[in-house]
Parts: sequence; structure tokens; C-alpha cells
Amino acid sequence: MKNKEIRLTSSEITGLWTQYIQTTMSTCISKHVIATSKDPETISLFKFTLGLSNKHIKKIESIFESEKLELPQGFTEEDVNLNAPPLFTAKFWLIYIHDMTMHGLAGYTLSFSVAARKDIRDHFYECINDTMDLYNKSIDILLSKDIYQRSPYFSTENKSKPITEMKYFLEIFGNKRPLNSMETGNIYFNLKKSIVTKTLINGFKQVIHDSEIHEFLDHCLKAISKNIDVFTSVLAEENLHTPNLLDGEYTNSNVAPFSEKLMTFHIGFLFHLASTYYASAMVTSMRIDIIGHCDAAIIRDLKIISFFGKLMLKKGWIESLPLADDRKELS
Repeated sequence: MKNKEIRLTSSEITGLWTQYIQTTMSTCISKHVIATSKDPETISLFKFTLGLSNKHIKKIESIFESEKLELPQGFTEEDVNLNAPPLFTAKFWLIYIHDMTMHGLAGYTLSFSVAARKDIRDHFYECINDTMDLYNKSIDILLSKDIYQRSPYFSTENKSKPITEMKYFLEIFGNKRPLNSMETGNIYFNLKKSIVTKTLINGFKQVIHDSEIHEFLDHCLKAISKNIDVFTSVLAEENLHTPNLLDGEYTNSNVAPFSEKLMTFHIGFLFHLASTYYASAMVTSMRIDIIGHCDAAIIRDLKIISFFGKLMLKKGWIESLPLADDRKELS
């Protein structure tokens, strides 16, 4: 059967809908960086990013038009101030865009895996390839500038051994076993993402003057600082290096480059993602204290997500996804 004869499933609609909102946000950020950055490589990378975003948006618009579905509003020219001075440094934006490519790859892979219609699979397949190209470009620039931070190295002389004692999992006091490579990798991965989010929060706090949003950001900063402190201490106890903070990578500007809606949404979106990453780290960890730390981090993040949802609802910034047919109303 032809694609036009097959209706979109709820999963396919959700994948496209979510991508449209996130990609329109990305276009606003790319335009601001291009307009304000003085670093040629940063400008080039964000121009490439903007080109991909525009291509993906046009494809989604075409699909929704053919299906007679209404697009979400997402983010528009009104959500970016191209005349605002830089709020973050070029170094931060390079680290930021690399971080966002990892979120994009995870999201596109999930959307691809729940799509059945060929044109939707083709779209997300292309998005995955485009994002891998962006990932490669971003990491090459970070490496060339010597600002990419690699996770801790492990000795290659270690040999695989069977686990024969429960203390491998349950030892809390005394001589805990060293972290294994999966636990270390997950902690380092989540720390890097938390550090980027913390920098965004601090920068946005400088330019947001709405008291309710400012209170929300204060709670975000407290929660993410706690998560960073806890997991930094875990690595430090093992004499493993931790990623550098980016506290010096925002300027003293007090002019908002983005709308309050965009900045609030962006931070809430990152906390949503963080909770899933901590959940993944928790279920793959084998040391009970690490499981406990991940569980506590998830609880802190869920409190922020609840605050975020209530704030977005109060501001009228939540867009309703397409609803299932109300069979009670129809009968």
C-alpha cells in the first residue's frame, strides 16, 4: 500500500510532533549563536546545524500537511533576540551542541524504532545520519581545540573474572570494590550533561526577571548542584578524574537572547532527559550505593519536572498533542 493510504500511528505522530518543537527551538539557538559569535568554527558548525534543522522542519511540515494535521506552534522568530549580546562563550556553545547531538541521536533512534510507515522511517533514518555527521563535526572541533573531555581510562591489563560474592553488589561500608567501567562511564556521562545544564541555568538566571521562573531556576540550580556534588565525590573517592565545570563560560550580559518560554522549556526538557539517563545508569549499576545515588537524583529531578509542568501550565505554554477519538462522546 502507498504511504498516503496508511494513517500515521500515535507513536509516529508523537515522534514528529516532539521533533518539531525541539527543532524549532534549535533554530532559535543556532540563529543567535551565528549572529553573536566571533569564532569562525563555531559559526560554521551552527550554520551546518541550522541547515539540518530547516531541512527537518520542512519535511515534518510536508508530512503534517499531507495528513491534514495541525502543526504545533513550537518556537518562532519571536522567541529569539538577534540583537542581544552573547550570553555564553564560543567554548560553551561548542560543548553544548556536541551534548545536544547525543540527545538528538537517542531521540531519533527511539522514533525510528517505533515507526512502521516507510516514509517516516526514512525521515528518522536521515535524521540519525545527519546527526551523526553533526556529532563528528562537533567532536572534531572540540578535539582540535583541546577542550573535549574524555572519560577516565582503565588499565587494559585487567582480565574478565566471574563474580562469586554478593559483596560485589552489596558492600556499602568499609572497602567497597572499585567502580567498574560501566558505572564509571555512566557517572562521567551524566556529570558532563549536568554541568552543561548548570551553566545554562546560571546564564538564564541573569536575564530572566519573572519571579516565578526565577524561583523555578533556583530550585533547578539547587537540585543539579547536589547531583554534581554527589557524583563528583564518587569519582574523587576512586581517584578518577571528573569533568571540568563551565562556570566561567557565560558573560555578564543581562539582555535575554531568548524568550522566557524558550529558556524555561529548555531547562525543563533537560531535566526530563536527565531523569531517563539516571534511570538507565541505575539499572545497569552493580554497586548498591551507586544505585541509591541514582535513585535520589531521579527523585530530585522528578520534583523539578513537577514544578516545571505546573509553571508551563500556568503560563499557557503547553501545547496539546492530538487526542484519541472520544468513543463515549461518539456513541
